[in-house]
Amino acid sequence: MPQNSENKAASPDGDRIAKVLARAGVASRRQAEILIVEGRITVNGKRIDSPALNVTPSDRITVDGKPLREPEPARLWLYHKPLGLVTTTRDDEGRPTVFDNLPEGLPRVMSVGRLDLNSEGLLLLTNDGTLKRKLELPSTGWLRKYRVRVNGAPTDDMLAPLRDGVMVEGENFQPMIVSIDRQQGANAWLTIGIREGRNREVRRALSHVGLSVNRLIRISYGPFQLGTLAKGAVEEVKARVLREQLGQSADSAPEAEVAKPPRKNKPRPHVARTDTRRKDGPSDAAHTKAGPAKTARGKPALRSRPPRKP
Repeated sequence: MPQNSENKAASPDGDRIAKVLARAGVASRRQAEILIVEGRITVNGKRIDSPALNVTPSDRITVDGKPLREPEPARLWLYHKPLGLVTTTRDDEGRPTVFDNLPEGLPRVMSVGRLDLNSEGLLLLTNDGTLKRKLELPSTGWLRKYRVRVNGAPTDDMLAPLRDGVMVEGENFQPMIVSIDRQQGANAWLTIGIREGRNREVRRALSHVGLSVNRLIRISYGPFQLGTLAKGAVEEVKARVLREQLGQSADSAPEAEVAKPPRKNKPRPHVARTDTRRKDGPSDAAHTKAGPAKTARGKPALRSRPPRKP
């Protein structure tokens, strides 16, 4: 390991290099550690090969030879993920990704958790690796709600094990909130709430009780609601709302969440903001509306709403 890394690693001062990279919006902590191992990060002119390194604001950090930019305020967006997109930055099979299809005008963002290829609905996006990590932790206690269409005619007795908690393929699934909304021909609509978000948890749990999912829509993630957001559209959560939902006052918010004026030589693109505290989830019609208007490059436009009347 380079001499610089050994000296810094022995010091308790500063923050881990991966955390600093994540806060600057370079990548998530895990992805930042990969960049380090690949030799793409330097500190004070020396290439590092281990994330076991603390850095301070006085250290000079580069990524692929370019100086690390100052951390931006932590921001959060709501995105209505359509079907057929994978929630990864790259896909080995060449399938289209969420990040290839985001509207123009967004900074570099990361997803909070994932929705699989055949799932749709609310996906949270952030530019801040620390915020991403915090929102993904089950300790937040935030309920994630889904509208789920299953083949068959489920009964309360059939769904009772899910309310008690089940073991699926050696994994203990915590009790779920499950309700039957209505029967629709050969299918039924359910609303399901979970707090952990394990891999394909809803689909696997329903399969465990003999039900096959043929549509799955996430309608909320904690206090953030999908509402009537059009497929492929993005809305930003107001900074004040974000602080409130994270239990922070304006005075105690971390520096990364304090808004900065846009740079004169690189003005921040306009992004619609919205207060996300809606009470009701989307109706079926909300999921069948035409997608948002397209830009000249064929990507969805950022959503903008008229001001609400007082």
